[in-house]
Amino acid sequence: MIKPSDGNGKIGIFDSGLGGLVIARAIFKLMPQYDFVYLGDTKNLPYGNRPKKEVYNFTRKAVEYLFKQDCRLVVLACNTASALALRRIQREFLPKYYPDRRVLGVVIPTLEQADKKHSSEVIGVLATEATVDSHIYKKELVKIDPRAKIFEVAAPKLVTLIEQNSLQKAENSLKSYLKPLLSKNIEALILGCTHYPLLSSEIKKLAGNNVRVVSQTNFIPDKLKDYLSRHPEIRTKLSRRGKREFLITSYNKNFNAVAKRLFGKKLYFEEIVVSYET
Repeated sequence: MIKPSDGNGKIGIFDSGLGGLVIARAIFKLMPQYDFVYLGDTKNLPYGNRPKKEVYNFTRKAVEYLFKQDCRLVVLACNTASALALRRIQREFLPKYYPDRRVLGVVIPTLEQADKKHSSEVIGVLATEATVDSHIYKKELVKIDPRAKIFEVAAPKLVTLIEQNSLQKAENSLKSYLKPLLSKNIEALILGCTHYPLLSSEIKKLAGNNVRVVSQTNFIPDKLKDYLSRHPEIRTKLSRRGKREFLITSYNKNFNAVAKRLFGKKLYFEEIVVSYET
């Protein structure tokens, strides 16, 4: 187990593909002084149609890889990984192997943001199949606001289309995915996948002015900053050189265009090998 020296640790950001770059960009903007490592498991995307055991195995190995790159803290920017793997990683994997490291997810902060008015809102969730099948948003919302209602719809095509840079086809699928949620007269709509903010303009147009669109790029950076302010035992271990590393597990010719669209500029990816053997 690698233990970086004081002030020499990094923050890891993990996603099943490149969608997490949207959140990464927002985090970098708010906290430019820290060193970050982004890892996209592009070899195994999308996670949304995979069984829970596979998602856990992929996520655990990715987290371990990031720890070995001196990351003290890893943010699971992937909603599916947050839904299917985070709790087990926090309860079993970290205490046994990395008790001084931390792994954070995006589901709970997203629900807190969606229900911040605590007015028993009707909330819609647009997410991957795996996230919807887990009902993680519905289960956790009950703990935050028992009176609120939540409706979930899976959008299985969107991640693949976005990763292939086929945004027009993705936009064409949105109307059918949003229709059942809008029929419930939702007041807030959670974009339950890091890829979806790329379509936020079209989503807002289809949802209308009466629906508050909850995009994780708008609050996850603040949540992370707040977490570090409350946990000096992690914050003081982090290096502040403003360095960025972008890692992927498999290269695709479309990635440069996708990354530029997601991140706003060209990125340089390093293709790495993650062993998924248990």
